[in-house]
Amino acid sequence: MKQNLTRILALTAAALATAQAMAADLKIGFISSLSGPVAALGVPYEKGIRAAIAEHPEIGGRKVQLIVLDDASDPTTAGRNARKLVVEDKVDVLIGTSGVPGAMAIASVARELNTPLISPTPVTIPGPEGAWTVTVSQPFQLMVAGVVERMQKSGVKTVAFIGFSDALGDLAYDSLVKSADKAGIKVVANERYARSDSSVAGQVLKIVAQRPDAVFAGNSGTPGALPYLALAERGYKGKIYGTHGLINADFVRVGGASIEGLQVPSGPVLVADQLPDSNPIKKVSMGFRSAYQKVNGAVPTDAFSSYTYDAYLLLADAASRTKGEPGTPQYRSALRDAIVATRELVGTHGIYTFKPDDRYGSDQRGVVIVQMNKGQWKLVP
Repeated sequence: MKQNLTRILALTAAALATAQAMAADLKIGFISSLSGPVAALGVPYEKGIRAAIAEHPEIGGRKVQLIVLDDASDPTTAGRNARKLVVEDKVDVLIGTSGVPGAMAIASVARELNTPLISPTPVTIPGPEGAWTVTVSQPFQLMVAGVVERMQKSGVKTVAFIGFSDALGDLAYDSLVKSADKAGIKVVANERYARSDSSVAGQVLKIVAQRPDAVFAGNSGTPGALPYLALAERGYKGKIYGTHGLINADFVRVGGASIEGLQVPSGPVLVADQLPDSNPIKKVSMGFRSAYQKVNGAVPTDAFSSYTYDAYLLLADAASRTKGEPGTPQYRSALRDAIVATRELVGTHGIYTFKPDDRYGSDQRGVVIVQMNKGQWKLVP
């Protein structure tokens, strides 16, 4: 009888320990645009986080569960996915998505349901509404300022803008105007188009008529190639610039010869092998490349997959400093506090430090300028 009781107690203890271990898993709700117009960004995002988890399957001794949902490039779906992940799947953190409108929709849900959101997409939500959101993407103002500095050095006096007719386009245009004004460069056009449009011929005709020294496009992904294709068709010979949202293989394939000489800002990861060994970002970036290749069978050719890799590094660092039991409101709140308290965390796109009034973690160390040269991005000194 005594032996049986001992055996029963041992089995009960083992079962309890197993249940506690299962309950202690850290759940990530990951939303990305795996289909639709923004898939050129969304697919690399998923590849990046899977590489990170394959490299670090546990955080602080806790197994990581990744739940992936496709928002089909639709902001409404992104918000609905976020709600499902928090309410039904009980995730501890949200990561996503691939476009600014979708990221804003997720941020709204994150605030309502008190769940931390790490956005790989640049999204600015001031005040209390953004209290649960941070982003590992460089702020547009910082990136665009780097481009305008390059324009100024190249003698550009006038620049025309063409971009998406959505929140991303607005963000890019506002950033350009602020930096250009400080640099004494005049913005002579503000043309827009939808991500789903198949032509921007009309908009480009208006731009060419202004005879600007340069054209800056505020767009991203494969649809971002449209203005450059149209400019090339019209024989435009001025300088061309863009955002960091253009660095992916599909954009390069579609843009072809029309994007030769294009200059855009980027995180250091894109040209990590060209960085000095003294730069701490180089080591992390090369580690990312190795992890990505192991999971995906090839080296990365984009700058997007590394954003979600950085998001995971940020989560891992914060979770290692978070006490409590995953799956509870108390843990989510403590995890949020740990995330925003991050200081000098080295990633692939920069060195992250967050502030109470600034939920972008990057500074100038996260910006380089690269130029398209015969199908390859090259660091501009």
